[in-house]
Amino acid sequence: MAWDLDREDWRVFRVDRVRPRTPTGPRFTPREVPGGNVSAFVSSRFRGNDGTVTDWPCNGEVVLRLPAAQVAPFAQDGIVEELGPHHCRLALGSWSWTGLAAAIGRFDADFEVIGPPRLATACAGLATRYARAVPVARPGTAATPREPAESPRQASSGSVRRSASRSR
Repeated sequence: MAWDLDREDWRVFRVDRVRPRTPTGPRFTPREVPGGNVSAFVSSRFRGNDGTVTDWPCNGEVVLRLPAAQVAPFAQDGIVEELGPHHCRLALGSWSWTGLAAAIGRFDADFEVIGPPRLATACAGLATRYARAVPVARPGTAATPREPAESPRQASSGSVRRSASRSR
């Protein structure tokens, strides 16, 4: 970790990419690491924060329909609380609400969102996105893939192409 004079900010460097140089260059004035703890600062930056707090920007809680013993090995830095033989509470964090919803979905089990409401909204958004990604089966017919929804950019460029081809 080092202070970058050009960016006027702290930077974290991979050790395997640091090469010693001789001579070592000009002397520098040591700076105090924000919060005074290098490990906490690096963890905070990794989690998308400014380096002064170590929490994830987005934190939520769910009740998973799995035993705590099956969840704990995969909960990373989350907190698992046993609620009974077949379910547990999981408190987990992520860099975004959608990222948190996806991380919870990896447990491949039914769950109930305890909170906050933004996590529930992210779960609903993922459910809608995933539903659009699968073929639609109609009774008595084979499944047919859905057309992907056009983004505003695709829609506008497509309409330009169509109108240009009509004018020829």
